[in-house]
Amino acid sequence: MTDARFEVIGRDGPARRGTLRLPHGDVPTPAFMPVGTRAAVKGLTSDAVEALGADIVLANTYHLHLRPGDDLVARAGGLHAFMGWSRPILTDSGGYQVFSLAARRTLDEDGVVFQSHLDGRACRLTPESVVDIQARLGSDVAMIFDECPSWPATEAEVAAAVDRTVRWARRGRDRFLELRAGGAPEVPRATPGQAQFGIIQGGTSPSLRDRSVEGTLAVGFDAYAIGGLSVGEPTALMYEIAAHTAGQLPEDRPRYLMGVGMPDDLVECVARGIDLFDCVLPTRNARNGQVFTRTGPLNLKNARYAEDDGPVDPDCRCPTCRRHSRAYLRYLFQAGEMTAAALNTAHNLWFYLDTMERIRKAIEIGTFETFRREFLDAYSRRPNPI
Repeated sequence: MTDARFEVIGRDGPARRGTLRLPHGDVPTPAFMPVGTRAAVKGLTSDAVEALGADIVLANTYHLHLRPGDDLVARAGGLHAFMGWSRPILTDSGGYQVFSLAARRTLDEDGVVFQSHLDGRACRLTPESVVDIQARLGSDVAMIFDECPSWPATEAEVAAAVDRTVRWARRGRDRFLELRAGGAPEVPRATPGQAQFGIIQGGTSPSLRDRSVEGTLAVGFDAYAIGGLSVGEPTALMYEIAAHTAGQLPEDRPRYLMGVGMPDDLVECVARGIDLFDCVLPTRNARNGQVFTRTGPLNLKNARYAEDDGPVDPDCRCPTCRRHSRAYLRYLFQAGEMTAAALNTAHNLWFYLDTMERIRKAIEIGTFETFRREFLDAYSRRPNPI
């Protein structure tokens, strides 16, 4: 029995329409999770994120462990109470952040010792401690601690990461089941129904992905994620490996592609059987003056928008497009006003969330392939020249 109940309610080829039922509510899939790394989606309040239609957000175990500390969050009643968010939360394990600090960390079989990016103090994370931290945070979904190799990496390096991730997965799962059964009373479980997802590694090697799938499925998790993609490999190769891996994961569990991606990536990976996504692009790009439209990204820093009275996207119904012009948004950005980041972020998240809603509707009525073709025909990754 799993704590994350998942029901597939529609299909159109490999694309799936489903519902993921979690302790703090249902998540219609395919779904995009806005990234709230430090218990906040940058530039927006929790009320604003909810009003945009987000059903689930992502927070980061590594950052919250360092500051304000998972013990403090637990004393506040858990992450939901602490950040004022009533809907589901997924916490990543911090594995990607730790392993991106190559110059600041020492890896051994037990775990990782790393230097805090805040004050340089030595910190240690293990598969078991990551489970405990996420129990205190009280997310609806907790990710296992994995080793995410850089790209490019040698076959031997990726193989070692796959095997270590599987060994750590068993340790993390054992600890999670111990807590689920009521063991370790010193570790408060802010969300008793918390689910745990395993992570498939393997870089761009189909055979190593197969090895990771076999080992991780043998451990047995509530659902599974595909990690180690969108780290620099060619887009077409990312799609190939995502499809190869997704096809081996259980039909009755959601499939989460971590850290992806661009709007066209979402459409293409839904077509390959993916159900959940997260990415910093809509929020990060918004803070840098780039907004997304159905025809591609638009750079508001460009002088051509200085007197443009039109909305960011004429087809968009978001609060930003309903009330503000490109000229005003450009002015706010050039003036360094905080409002620029808030308005741009609201638009970008609306665009991503609305795209997912359109995908879900297309799957429901059996027109996903038509939607996919029309979306890709209209959308270009190159900045919009008009």
